[in-house]
Amino acid sequence: MERAEAPSVTIEPWSDSDLELLRRANAPELMDHLGGPESEEQLIGRHGRYVALSADRTGRGRMYRIALPGEAGAVGTIGFWERTWQGREVYETGWAVLAEFQGRGIASAATAAVAGQARAARKHRYLHAYPSVDNAASNGVCRRAGFLLMGECEIEYPPGHPLLTNDWRLDLHPERG
Repeated sequence: MERAEAPSVTIEPWSDSDLELLRRANAPELMDHLGGPESEEQLIGRHGRYVALSADRTGRGRMYRIALPGEAGAVGTIGFWERTWQGREVYETGWAVLAEFQGRGIASAATAAVAGQARAARKHRYLHAYPSVDNAASNGVCRRAGFLLMGECEIEYPPGHPLLTNDWRLDLHPERG
């Protein structure tokens, strides 16, 4: 079976005007593997964190909206941010592609683009993703984007809610050995 060519996507820095996109990405079918949709209050708080992260210039990370050529609005969200994992500072990534745009390779292309941004920050060696073990689509994104499966682990998401995930890791700077 021949693979379709990856779609052309752009990732654009998150801004104050992206709250509606975050609301659209909060759909039950998109939040199923993440403990369900958030309340409006939680969304507004997350949006504020995304705006602040995207304004930061210290390498803490960045949030983006995913855009497709020819589409009037954004088709999803993606970003990377710092976290401590197993005693090391790393970047974590996560994404959401709106339901009507899924199945086209958009998340994989956007993940490759965000890995490039994390690599360019030159702050941390590894980028991790933690999709639920039951989320076949997101685990496939990690595989197609070149991440290495490190094993299963438990993450709290949302806070207070244990989630069994896979730990996928991408070496941003393999030349460092």
